[in-house]
Amino acid sequence: MSEKKKESVLAGFKAFLMRGNVVDLAVAVVIGAAFTNIVNSVVKGIISPVIGAVGTQSLDGYKSCLKSPCGVGPNGQPTGVEILWGSVLNATLTFVITAAVVYFLMVLPMAKYLAKQEARRKARQGVQELVEITELEVLKEIRDELVAQRANGGGSGSGSGSGSGQSGPRDAF
Repeated sequence: MSEKKKESVLAGFKAFLMRGNVVDLAVAVVIGAAFTNIVNSVVKGIISPVIGAVGTQSLDGYKSCLKSPCGVGPNGQPTGVEILWGSVLNATLTFVITAAVVYFLMVLPMAKYLAKQEARRKARQGVQELVEITELEVLKEIRDELVAQRANGGGSGSGSGSGSGQSGPRDAF
């Protein structure tokens, strides 16, 4: 029985691996890792120097001391209680800057591109529906005209062929 259970577990694992979602997820992780390098380069190479020109490039040195004196004692052990609020602020700003870079350089342009593609698709679909409706209307008008000509005794000189042995308009449809 354990052998059968082992087979079912392995079969389930194989089915899980063969799903398209797992492959898509693996591709997304690889692309995400590569994309992280791009975003980090933009943040470190462009955004941080611009912010550094106004203030400081590293906020990690900012801290507060809750219990004085803060520092290192004669035995090499830290004294006091330090709050390293600069590193928290630095991490928060890095997150906000990274999110802004991703949004403005990737998400927003892609959303605009997809919206344009959708508008073009809808426009093509709307034109196709308009053409289909127009063709249907024209065919209805032709049918109504042929029925009216038949009711009036064959119509006037457009080569309708009434009386020449040709089949009527109803037989043609």
